[in-house]
Amino acid sequence: MNYGEIKNYDIANGLGVRVTLFVSGCTNRCEGCFQPQTWDFKFGKPFTDETEKEIIEMLAPDYINGLTVLGGEPFEPANQRELLPFLKKVRAAYPDKDIWIFSGFTLDELTTEGSYCRTEYTDEMLSLADVLVDGRFVLEKKDISLQFRGSSNQRVLDMRKTRETGEPVLLEMRR
Repeated sequence: MNYGEIKNYDIANGLGVRVTLFVSGCTNRCEGCFQPQTWDFKFGKPFTDETEKEIIEMLAPDYINGLTVLGGEPFEPANQRELLPFLKKVRAAYPDKDIWIFSGFTLDELTTEGSYCRTEYTDEMLSLADVLVDGRFVLEKKDISLQFRGSSNQRVLDMRKTRETGEPVLLEMRR
C-alpha cells in the first residue's frame, strides 16, 4: 500500500487534534473529488514499518485525540489487508484515542456479502473504527456547510452505537 500524505496536528478531518493518514488507491473516482491524485494505487510513498512507527509516535501527545484514515480509499480490498494490522497496533498502543475512517463505500456496501469492498478484513476494520464517514462524494449534493463531509448524502456514523443497536447511528457532534 502507498500513502499520499501524513498530517500531524490536523483539525479538519475529525473531532479534536488528529494525526491523519491519506492512503493511495480508489476505484470510486468521484466526480469533483478533492484529491484525485490519490486514485492511483502507486501515488505517494510505500507504507512501511517506519511509516507505522512514525504515526504511532505522532499519536503519543495527550492533546492528540486520535487517528483519521482517508484517501484514496481505506476500504479498497488491497488497502484493507495493509491497514488492519496497523489499526490493531494503534488501538493496542492508544486504547483511549479514537479512530475515524472516511470511505466512499457505504456501511451497507461494506457489510453486504459479495460486494466489491467486502473482504475477510472488513468486519475487523469496522470493529476498530469509532467513527465512519461513509458514502461517495456526489458533486450535485456538494455542501460546504457540512461538518466532516463534502456532500449531503454522506454520513458521519458513530460506530460504537451502530454496533450496539445494529442500525446506523449518526454521530452527535458538538458545535
